[in-house]
Amino acid sequence: MSFGDPNNPYSQQPPQAPYGQQPPVPPQGQPGYGYPQQAPQQPYGYPQQQPVPPQQAYGYPQQAAPYGQPGMPGMPGMGMPTGYASWGARLCAMLIDGLIVGLVPGILYGIAFIVAASSAHSVNSCAYDDYQCRDAASAGPPAFVFILIGLAGLAAMAAGIFMLVKEGNTGQTVGKKAMSIRLVREDTGQPLGFGMAFVRRLAHFLDTIACYIGWLWPLWDDKGQTFADKAVGSVVVKTQ
Repeated sequence: MSFGDPNNPYSQQPPQAPYGQQPPVPPQGQPGYGYPQQAPQQPYGYPQQQPVPPQQAYGYPQQAAPYGQPGMPGMPGMGMPTGYASWGARLCAMLIDGLIVGLVPGILYGIAFIVAASSAHSVNSCAYDDYQCRDAASAGPPAFVFILIGLAGLAAMAAGIFMLVKEGNTGQTVGKKAMSIRLVREDTGQPLGFGMAFVRRLAHFLDTIACYIGWLWPLWDDKGQTFADKAVGSVVVKTQ
């Protein structure tokens, strides 16, 4: 037994239009029986409402990109950080920088030593009546030796300032670039700048005064920081 349409329990048929005439149009805003239901449309001229993206539930911790991941800020074109640099890579970078900074001064110091040694005379080696030999022995090294020593000092200072400027502006010295590591701020991932890089160099005094333990601290530190790094808020990261 069939009970018919549940929406039309009394099996009433909708009024039919006479033959040849169109069915009556239902009232505006309320569709008639049998007409397809239409979603209400927004009046013309009003701004269209965009769907709101789902928000994270309140109270849940927000997830941030870990350090070294693509979400971490860094220098464009310099390679994004991929982790903290190892102690061995930092040591190799320091040795490379030391060789570069000390190359020219070392050569000048060597020449000065050779000149001073070749011109040195002992008074006892001179004859008693050889006053010229005695005067040369008592006069000491020639002035050229002191000129070479002064030039060596200026060369070392110029090379050190050059390395400091490179490290402050780009985060990389020649040695750090060769080892694919970079010195950056811990909070922003950007280079320190010349001023803070200079302060960090001075802060290495903390690494030395503690029986050189500060230089070895990156071996077991979670962020690979020396005492100087902790003082200025810097880290050394890998770029590859």
